[in-house]
Amino acid sequence: MQIDLQSGKKIYFASDQHFGVPDLQQSRIREERFIRWLDQIKRDAQILFLMGDLFDFWHEWKYVVPKGYIRVLGKIAELKDSGIDIYFFVGNHDLWMKNYFEVELGIPVFFEKRYYEINGKQFLLAHGDGLGPGDKGYKRMKKVFTNPLAQWAFRWLHPDIAMKIANYMSQKNKMISGVGDQKFLGEDKEFLILYSKEKLKTEKIDYFVYGHRHLPMVLDLDKGAKYINLGDWISYFTYGVFDGENFELNKFEG
Repeated sequence: MQIDLQSGKKIYFASDQHFGVPDLQQSRIREERFIRWLDQIKRDAQILFLMGDLFDFWHEWKYVVPKGYIRVLGKIAELKDSGIDIYFFVGNHDLWMKNYFEVELGIPVFFEKRYYEINGKQFLLAHGDGLGPGDKGYKRMKKVFTNPLAQWAFRWLHPDIAMKIANYMSQKNKMISGVGDQKFLGEDKEFLILYSKEKLKTEKIDYFVYGHRHLPMVLDLDKGAKYINLGDWISYFTYGVFDGENFELNKFEG
């Protein structure tokens, strides 16, 4: 997909808000901070990429969606209605997203990596879970979570019971919660860096932009490419911004 930035406009990227944890009260504080950021960027944003795990758990039944998050959903709807294009990449905590965002908010939802050409620069965007070598435990678990039969069975649980089970699993299982994703392992062990380097052998990419690892980072790769992890809105409150020429990773202090 090709994108041409309008004069004075920017593209913003944010990931891993995990709204809902550690409890509704503390999550509300982070949610309000994120909304203040959305209010700030709407002045010059042309596009907003939400790169996954907006919620710590999200599941859509046919007629039911999870309770809460009305403020952030309302603000996202406001930005979309104002003419800002918004795209959502599914993360490992919102694998069960269906068509709610598309129908109610008009926001396309992507389950796989995507390529964009923005002002002549080549971008590869993905949440990042399951890419690259290793992480075999999570990859096995993801196959279960995305299995149509498993999803069908889970959907028949009463939402109160299903949400209680899912929230417990989301917070307690390290392969799902990302608790083990808060320490830099080194370039030779970081699976997303290894994945990006492998891609560079056969593809021309200027920017690899991911979430998932919760570690804000900009790393120079071969051929002038950059690896970017957007961090999170739990500990770092970081986001990416591209003005057509340069990509920056910033922290929202508001």
